Amino acid sequence: MIRKPFLSAAIAALLLAACSTAPAPSSQASAAHAKLLLVSIDGLRADVLDRALAPNLSRIAAQGVRAQWMNPSYPSLTFPNHYSIVTGLRPDHHGIVHNSMSDDALGTFRLSDREAVGDARWWAGRPIWVGAEKAGIRSATWAWPGSEAAIQGVRPSRWQRFDGSIPPDARVDTVLGWLAETGPDAPRLLTLYFDQVDHAGHDHGPASPQYAAAVRQVDAAIGRLLDGMERQRAVASTDIVVVSDHGMAEVAADHVVAVEDMVPVDEAKVVSIGQSIGIEPLPGQQARAEARLLGAHERYDCWRKAELPTRWHYGSNPRVPPIVCQMHEGWDALPAERLAERRRGGTRGSHGYDPALPSMRAVFLAQGPSFARGRTVPAIDNVDVYPLLARLLGIDAAANDGDAAALLPALRDAGDFGR
Repeated sequence: MIRKPFLSAAIAALLLAACSTAPAPSSQASAAHAKLLLVSIDGLRADVLDRALAPNLSRIAAQGVRAQWMNPSYPSLTFPNHYSIVTGLRPDHHGIVHNSMSDDALGTFRLSDREAVGDARWWAGRPIWVGAEKAGIRSATWAWPGSEAAIQGVRPSRWQRFDGSIPPDARVDTVLGWLAETGPDAPRLLTLYFDQVDHAGHDHGPASPQYAAAVRQVDAAIGRLLDGMERQRAVASTDIVVVSDHGMAEVAADHVVAVEDMVPVDEAKVVSIGQSIGIEPLPGQQARAEARLLGAHERYDCWRKAELPTRWHYGSNPRVPPIVCQMHEGWDALPAERLAERRRGGTRGSHGYDPALPSMRAVFLAQGPSFARGRTVPAIDNVDVYPLLARLLGIDAAANDGDAAALLPALRDAGDFGR
């Protein structure tokens, strides 16, 4: 259900009570005018924070707030979840229903297709930078999914196309440059994206030394960011929110099935592969395809789109294929031609599994003038982040699927944020 941006009477009463004991005006002003930096570490599992691999992320948690974990939206894939974080909408509502999808009018969407990625017609909802720009707040995004498109005719004031060859430190230096800007055109909303942990997880698995090394590499970049902000004296005037889009599960080399063994090519077209498999029966083949696919299987389960588990909030968007098969944790589905290569590759990692699995849990951390210090809050859904971002910027949230109250306990004083 899409929620309108309003507060219940009970929450409003709590906010009024908080206002009666608000901190000194200088503290209120600091929080009210703080810059906001949203950082994503793609593929970072929530339990990594308990493995002593990331001292700088632990530093943020100690000086600010940590959620027990953050639940991704279904499917637990990169583009759908990054866009859910910045819109507060489930993929079924914002239209990015998979990393690979089809639309009758627009054709095919793939992450590698820069033209499709930059086509605003794929992207529904109002991402946080569009709301900010419309409210007169300048934004600057480092390759956040969706920011390359002129959504509702609006792009961030500064935006960076994704380029995986740019190392983490260089990305940080770009953002530090943006943070150092002053004047009316200086960005107040900034985003930063790291993909190294996700790549290492896919290539070697989340228990591998390579995954741990990637976590340390990105954590060192976070340290560079924090140190740079201290030199700029920006720490006290900047709220930092760190998230990941999903976790990562280990996949043994032989834990892969051929999509052609799931359904033959003369019965259906496979729209998306991997873990959440979208299948479109060919004309006249629906009954045969359904008889073959629907129900529980040894390595996966399949449903008609209208009969998917309700907790996934998925299946009403026309871009969701008629049949969806979900692989069991630790199994992938790929074209037969890729199986031999995969099986030679050793243990890998994947995501895209049921968001309720512990291996899929993501990270939420925050610190800054608006946030409590040294506090752990209960687990949240990633659609709950958007109402918080809007509150921190002082703009009205667009209609969304998030719970505006979920992250109120993370704030130092919710009375400072009455929207």
